[in-house]
Amino acid sequence: MKRKILIHPDPRLKKVCAPVDDITDALRALADDMLETMYDAPGIGLAAPQIGVLDRLIVVDCVKEEGEAPRPLVMFNPEVISASDETNVYEEGCLSIPDQYAEVTRPKVVEVAWMDRDGKAQIETFDGLWATCVQHEIDHLNGKLFIDYLKPLKRQMITRKMQKLKREQART
Repeated sequence: MKRKILIHPDPRLKKVCAPVDDITDALRALADDMLETMYDAPGIGLAAPQIGVLDRLIVVDCVKEEGEAPRPLVMFNPEVISASDETNVYEEGCLSIPDQYAEVTRPKVVEVAWMDRDGKAQIETFDGLWATCVQHEIDHLNGKLFIDYLKPLKRQMITRKMQKLKREQART
């Protein structure tokens, strides 16, 4: 089931999410809903707080090549356990901040630990776009948005645009 994506500014997007203790059928169904919502948007990542659920859950799939099989990842309690000194700059966007993009510098390679949908511990090293995406989504679980990396003036400008967008959406 497709879910409604919250638009910044929304106080739920600034909250630190609670760890998931037990992976239930309801949480697996939520993860499936999040994947459907992410693909439909279309996006390459989505965090639970973006649909108003304050649990530590993200979904990502950075496969963009035509004809390449999708690789949806469901991550409960994801955590960066190591990061490279080398950095990458990507022009990031966010489904909760539509049509706004800015360059963000992050570690190029990260090692991430999480629990999969079956409750099994996983560890994987991500590079490039995958690393950026996973870090961006984990930031959401900590109440941080990509615009928080920007200079105050640019961040305020984007926030004002989002407030205007929300007012326009409320009228329709």
